[in-house]
Amino acid sequence: MQDQKSNSFNPTIQEEWISYALDHSSPVPQILRELEKETHQKILQPRMLSGPLQGRLLSFFSKLIQPNKILEIGTFTGYATLCLAEGLQQEGEIHTIDCNEELVDIQQHYFSKSKYSSQIHTHLGKALNVIENINGPFDLIFIDADKVHYESYFELVLPKTRSGGLIISDNVMWSGKVLEKANSKDESTYALQHYNEKLKKDPRVTTVLLPFRDGLTLSWVL
Repeated sequence: MQDQKSNSFNPTIQEEWISYALDHSSPVPQILRELEKETHQKILQPRMLSGPLQGRLLSFFSKLIQPNKILEIGTFTGYATLCLAEGLQQEGEIHTIDCNEELVDIQQHYFSKSKYSSQIHTHLGKALNVIENINGPFDLIFIDADKVHYESYFELVLPKTRSGGLIISDNVMWSGKVLEKANSKDESTYALQHYNEKLKKDPRVTTVLLPFRDGLTLSWVL
């Protein structure tokens, strides 16, 4: 019989599991190793980076779908962008949106040195304004921006996503905060709780929430 204590959360064990998983997954491309290192050296809140294991998962999904068109909401330093680009068709393209001008230089540096440079289209501005100007249909969408607007992003991108397309939403566990009643001033937690309930009940998609890293929701468009 399994020891019940082994089911309790242990950060050290979790880190060992992640390390083991990475060691037994396809290797992370060198350009991503360099980008991860520079992000931690130069950028505030580097933990916002998707990270190696999640990056390999995003790459895996993209390679399965073989998208012609991807939309990413929230570029940060471009780590997830490059992971998603790995599955693009030869003439495919990825559009990525971010509102932080200070990140443009590091994004462009790594995008330009990647083999996907001609396929990556960056958009600087507020996603709520930019999305309507990007034509679909999209095969794959990754939502990883300000949590308060997740529902608005979802409603904007759903009509632009083809039937059979995949919408991925990041940080839906929000460090476990969604498990408790949200403080009235905690807009992000409240918004994510509402968003998670919405996707569960939305008849336009089939959804599974994975307790992976900070929570990753997969919504398959019907």
